Amino acid sequence: MSSALKTVVTFSGGLDSTTLMYYLAKEGHQVMALGVDYGQRHRVELVHAKGIARDFGVPYEIADLRGIVKLLGGSSQTDPTVPVPLGHYAEESMKQTVVPNRNMIILAVATAWAISEHADNVAYAAHAGDHAIYPDCRPIFADALAHAIDLADWHRVQLIRPFLKKTKADIVRLGGGLGVPFGQTWSCYQGSERHCGACGTCVERREAFLVADLDDPTNYEAAAPWLELDSDGHALIDWSRTTQGKPMPAPQRQGVQTFA
Repeated sequence: MSSALKTVVTFSGGLDSTTLMYYLAKEGHQVMALGVDYGQRHRVELVHAKGIARDFGVPYEIADLRGIVKLLGGSSQTDPTVPVPLGHYAEESMKQTVVPNRNMIILAVATAWAISEHADNVAYAAHAGDHAIYPDCRPIFADALAHAIDLADWHRVQLIRPFLKKTKADIVRLGGGLGVPFGQTWSCYQGSERHCGACGTCVERREAFLVADLDDPTNYEAAAPWLELDSDGHALIDWSRTTQGKPMPAPQRQGVQTFA
């Protein structure tokens, strides 16, 4: 009988990568989780990732790449002078959140660990909802990188993307069935104590729970904007009131970056 596949998961502690870790474990993979500290504004995600991996009983390592943060300027996630934009990912301002070449950096480190551990796979939670503003989320990029990973060493490692045809809502439904502790996961780009509920990744997270028709256990800021779905299942943001239905304080309406 063959042994279980050994798989390194790039693990941020977010909704997608946590669901991926649970899914692969259920499929029989021997999972190893990798977090990467590249000096991101939302480093709190690493704390959440460590706790989730500990509770789930999988090995977890953090690659400390904080020294490269000065080489990753121009992004709201690595440059404190660039504010985190609020609103939906469809907005042009969301390009401010792009970290130069982030996925290639993270997957390269994961591949190195996989090779050293004689693992079979590197997995990451790319999905159908990944946005075009992120060039390193495009399938054509991942296909090319998968080929490079396959050639990186005499010990061959495969790049796998089980969620490539799933939407964010699909992942929420899957995670709900797998018992993923969504309340422990972290998505927000602000990196505060609570999810702001207003940045692109928070809006996408909230939208996914609404579309999936599952309760969202996330602890959002009281001033998070009201969110509802239109007839096509897309998020509509009402910046005039909070998620609690109260009038939105003027300084925290769209376009004013006060959640940092």
